[in-house]
Amino acid sequence: MATLNHMKERTVGFYEVVVIKDGEAQRLPELMDWDGALADLAQAPVGARTHEGESRIVGTTFPYNMEDHLLLHRVKDAGEWLSVINFDTGDLRELEQSAHEGYLDTSVVCFLPFGNVVGIMQGGVSAPSHKSLETWLNGIDMFPGSQLQLRPVVAHSEIERLKTAVGASRVEVKVMGNKMGALHERPGGLARLLRVAGDAYGEISVTMVISVPRGKELKEHREHLLADLDEISDVVTGAERARARLVYSDPGGPEQTRLVELVEHSITAKKRVPATDAEGNSIRIVSAVDAILGAAAEHQDALRLAVDAGHS
Repeated sequence: MATLNHMKERTVGFYEVVVIKDGEAQRLPELMDWDGALADLAQAPVGARTHEGESRIVGTTFPYNMEDHLLLHRVKDAGEWLSVINFDTGDLRELEQSAHEGYLDTSVVCFLPFGNVVGIMQGGVSAPSHKSLETWLNGIDMFPGSQLQLRPVVAHSEIERLKTAVGASRVEVKVMGNKMGALHERPGGLARLLRVAGDAYGEISVTMVISVPRGKELKEHREHLLADLDEISDVVTGAERARARLVYSDPGGPEQTRLVELVEHSITAKKRVPATDAEGNSIRIVSAVDAILGAAAEHQDALRLAVDAGHS
């Protein structure tokens, strides 16, 4: 019988660790010693790595590829009903917690080497979130005297790039119904298409994707699309989602394109995370670390810009 599951898609979220001073969140001027903190955590007894609040949260250092990462566990309540099924036979057996054991929901946390940014992947819907990590860091007093807060890393809008482009080869815009009124006096094609959809269906959200294929003969179309996008740029910055592949001319060379985000948004990434290897051994934690670090590398420029961490 085929084994179930083996490549779950999960979300990597990125958060910045800041410090609360005089009631306000302030960005830390330098990188905190996460390596030292994780090394100390590896030597600490389980009681010193545990915070009791609304739920019991335990941290564990996880070494991989010469770096330490963090596993954050929520201990399942002794009253939760847990069972195991054998998929070959259909047999069920109940799991009973003894007083000195606990079943865990686990999230994987990687501390990036810049800007006090952390990448988090939850192992399931009830696994610890970034708020749990915040509570745990403060609860075990990992950095004595500091009250820490985690906030989502938000990518800046790149709307200014419209001014230097020569065309747009692809535009994707999602506009909510309450923004449609701002389009009524705009003559351009994008505004007109969105307006027609709004007039036809009322208070709806409209997602529109327009793509112009490559080719010199379509150069005017790309220029026209850019002009129409620029015309509604003030509406676009308030849209639910907006991105465009902009075209830049390179004198003496081929055209260059760049995908730009036109709306501020939290930086996240979807990653495929294998749970087992070819022999059936569990590799989910290693897969999660690889996925988080891979997403961090892909989004490094946007992450650094968002937390003012400069270039690598």
